[in-house]
Amino acid sequence: MGRDLRTAVAAVMLVFLAAVPIYALMADDIYVLTYFGRILAFALAAIGLNLVLGFGGMASLGHAMYIGFGAYTVGILSTLGLVNGWLHLIVAMLVTLVISLPVGWIALRTRGMAFIMITLAFAQLFFYVFVSLRQFGGDEGLSLTNLSDFGLLTGNKYAIYLSLLAVLLLTLWFVARLVNSRFGLVLKATRFNARRVNAVGTASQPYRLVAYVISAEICALAGYFMANLNGFVSPAMMSWLVSAEIMVMVLLGGMGTIFGPIAGAAGLLLIEDGLKLMTEHWPLILGPLVLLVVLGMRQGLWGMLLPAHEKARQSGGQH
Repeated sequence: MGRDLRTAVAAVMLVFLAAVPIYALMADDIYVLTYFGRILAFALAAIGLNLVLGFGGMASLGHAMYIGFGAYTVGILSTLGLVNGWLHLIVAMLVTLVISLPVGWIALRTRGMAFIMITLAFAQLFFYVFVSLRQFGGDEGLSLTNLSDFGLLTGNKYAIYLSLLAVLLLTLWFVARLVNSRFGLVLKATRFNARRVNAVGTASQPYRLVAYVISAEICALAGYFMANLNGFVSPAMMSWLVSAEIMVMVLLGGMGTIFGPIAGAAGLLLIEDGLKLMTEHWPLILGPLVLLVVLGMRQGLWGMLLPAHEKARQSGGQH
C-alpha cells in the first residue's frame, strides 16, 4: 500500500511538472515556466547531493561549486564567442571531472567534520576565484547575451524546461538503477561501516570517489540548465549558502530515498516563497518548520508516505 501511494504521488508530481509548459503557453506566462524550471534545476542538484549524502553518508558543503562550474562554462564560453550547446555541455562535464576527482580524493581521506570543512574550503576557494574574474562580471555576475546554441531551439524557454525535465527523469532512473546495483550496495554499506567493507576484501574508497564524481557531474548539469534558463550567472551560485540549501532539500525531502530530493526541492522553494509573500520575517518560520520535519521524520516529507513498519527501518534507497 505504501509503495502504491508513493508511486501515485510521484506520478502526480511529474504530470504536474510536465503540464507547466502547457499552462505557460495557454496563459502566455513565461514567469511560471522559469519559476518551476528553477525548482527542477535545484531538484536535479539535490539528487546529485543525495547520492553522496543519503546513500554514501558523505556530508558535503561544497556541491554548489559544481553548480557554478556548469553555469560559468556557459557564461565564459558564450562571452568568448563559443556558443555551441554541445560544446558547453562537454566542457562543463570535463571541467567538473578534472576538479572533482582530486577534490574528492583529498576529502575522502578524512571523515566527519573534516570532510565537511575540506569540501567547504574548496568551494570557497573557487568562489573567490570567480569573484576575481572581473572580465566575466566579478562579484556582480554576468548577463548572457548568447545562450547555448541548439539551432532553432536556442533560448526557447519551453525547450529548455522540457530538456531539463527529461534530464531530471533520466537522472532519477540512473540513480535508482545505480543504488540498487552492486555498486549501490557497497556504497550504502560504506555509509554504515567502511572498515567492515574493506575487511571483507572490497576497497571502499574507489566506490566513494566514483559516487562523489557522479554527484558532482549531476550538479554541474543543474548549473548548465540554470544558466540557460535565467540568462545570468553569478558567484553567488557557488556560495556555501547554496550548498547548505541543497542539503536542506535532501534532508527535508528524505535523505537516502530516490524521489525525496525532488519533493524536498519543491517543498522548500514553494514554502519559502509562500512565506515571503506573507511576512518579511519568513526565516523565523521556515527555520523551525524545516527543523521539525527533519527531526520528527527520519525520512523527511517522502517518509510521510512510508508504511509504519518501513518508517522504523533506517535502510537507504527507499523509493
